Amino acid sequence: MSTVASTNLTFALVGNPNCGKTTIFNALTGLRQKIGNYPGVTVEKKVGSFFTQHGEKRDLIDLPGTYSLVPQSPDERVTRDTLLGLQPDTPAPDRVICVLDASNLERNLYLATQVLEVGLPTIVVLNMMDMAAARGEKIDLALLSEHLGCPVVAATANHANGLIALRLALSQPVQPNLHPHKDFENLDNVSEAAISARYDQIGIIANGVTTYSDVNADDRTDRIDAVLTHPVWGWVVFLGLMGLMFWSIFTFASYPMDFIDATFSKLSGFIQATMPAGDLRDLLTDGVIAGVGGVLVFLPQILILFLFIGLLEDSGYMARAAFIMDRVMSRVGLHGKSFIPLLSSYACAIPGIMATRTIESPRDRLATILVAPFMSCSARLPVYGLMISTLIPGGGASAGEKAGLMMLMYLLGTAAAFFFALLFKRTFLRGEPPPLVLELPPYRLPGVFTVLQHMLSRAKAFLTRAGTLILGLSILLWFVSTFPKTDAGLSGSFAGRVGHFIEPALIPLGFNWKIGIGLIGAQAAREVFVSTMGIVYSIDGADENTEPLRLALLKDHWPDGRLVFTPLVALCIMVFFVFSMQCIATLAVVKRETNSWRWPAFQFFYMTGFAYLTTLVLYQAGRALGF
Repeated sequence: MSTVASTNLTFALVGNPNCGKTTIFNALTGLRQKIGNYPGVTVEKKVGSFFTQHGEKRDLIDLPGTYSLVPQSPDERVTRDTLLGLQPDTPAPDRVICVLDASNLERNLYLATQVLEVGLPTIVVLNMMDMAAARGEKIDLALLSEHLGCPVVAATANHANGLIALRLALSQPVQPNLHPHKDFENLDNVSEAAISARYDQIGIIANGVTTYSDVNADDRTDRIDAVLTHPVWGWVVFLGLMGLMFWSIFTFASYPMDFIDATFSKLSGFIQATMPAGDLRDLLTDGVIAGVGGVLVFLPQILILFLFIGLLEDSGYMARAAFIMDRVMSRVGLHGKSFIPLLSSYACAIPGIMATRTIESPRDRLATILVAPFMSCSARLPVYGLMISTLIPGGGASAGEKAGLMMLMYLLGTAAAFFFALLFKRTFLRGEPPPLVLELPPYRLPGVFTVLQHMLSRAKAFLTRAGTLILGLSILLWFVSTFPKTDAGLSGSFAGRVGHFIEPALIPLGFNWKIGIGLIGAQAAREVFVSTMGIVYSIDGADENTEPLRLALLKDHWPDGRLVFTPLVALCIMVFFVFSMQCIATLAVVKRETNSWRWPAFQFFYMTGFAYLTTLVLYQAGRALGF
């Protein structure tokens, strides 16, 4: 968690989930925090600095979204405690920027009135004014400011409108808050009468400052929602969008992937032709290029994946997907709020697990944490891509068939998550999940800048990972795959000996000792499997080390002459990666979130054991059927 330690005035950004708070934070600070069009994205406070219109430097804290200062979940408690100065690593803010969704003013005013009662000087930002106008609503800013007793600034942050006015407002001297201070520190609950009285007051304010025209966009939204949230058509659209996404990944990424693959092959050939033979040349070609290049070639597929996710998030569709998924999740005992962490886990399990802080029930939260790594994260994409694009079926599959296989892997992971969630909720995490209360945001045209920012941030994270973790592991794997140098070559190296040692346990799965080396490397991070295979087959390929990895895999044989990488074995490798727990960073986050090593240990053994048994059954059944 970030900390604040400066003499600058500290401002805090608060607001309901999905009100555009993080967009304003990024616009003011120039930072690039994750922005999503559904609740639960900001699970920790984020800290940055900005300059006011008059050049004064200010620290800014972006707090997790909340509907109330009476916390129901861990992330809402972070917001409440920071505002009250109860966070030990963060000073109490000098001023609050309270962001409201102008298109849903009445509901957003509930939090605003509570924030004002904390007693801190506050500026209200009325964001999404374009959405309010599209709904035929006009809000009297001066009258609202008079009612609230604080400055009110209009903005459409997604299009950078109103930010100069906001900076000017933030440049003004801090004015004392005239509202009576209310003690929220020990307030664990409030009466229904108090809530009702507050809403009555808010209703009077909202109706007094808002006028309506004949424009009515609600009918259009309702007509779209009638299809996208329909029990049947909603699923048709959802599965259609997923199929389109995976088809696009294989269709449009193939050209840049071929270019990157050819570039690394030429670079490897150039080094071999210009450098004298020796360990340094082998390290560069067989270690760095084969390892890092083997992973980087999948960057276009990852960018297309996050392009689709960004478009779906920014358009408002993800909340509808959560709505239709809730019907399934409630049947397996999962809380409706579990959808967002599970959805986030498709990108990476780490933010997904952190997003479980929005779930109030500790049992529901733990159940979600334990199954989140089943969702196929982007680190699995290089493994799926390598196996599907080159080996199933025999390298001659169409883009549609490849997309179908990719989608099958994602569905398998989702089905496993639901199965184990049901098992856990029926046994040691027994309990009834509360009903889902989910806000469906209005539909919007996705912002080009926001979507590109989403893609670039993921590309940066992927490249950073390739340039640090994967590069370091590639060098280490090259060393243990090269030394000690014996007549047996790779087989006699440290890695080869380990691979041969575990091979008896892998043969029933159809895996040889080289795949075993890859599985060991993948324990650090799943995509390291691809870089490990690149190193292993480059070292073992002698003069053929500049050919694409997929071709090197297809030439590998068992001692009896059988091909190692048959379509069945490739499918088994993918299934093993769908179900196994192979990310050290994820286990560390689970330990932090559960405050115990018991749960990450349980998660590792039950997932890996399930992966082994499932792959064993699949391979043996496939062999019995003649595949």
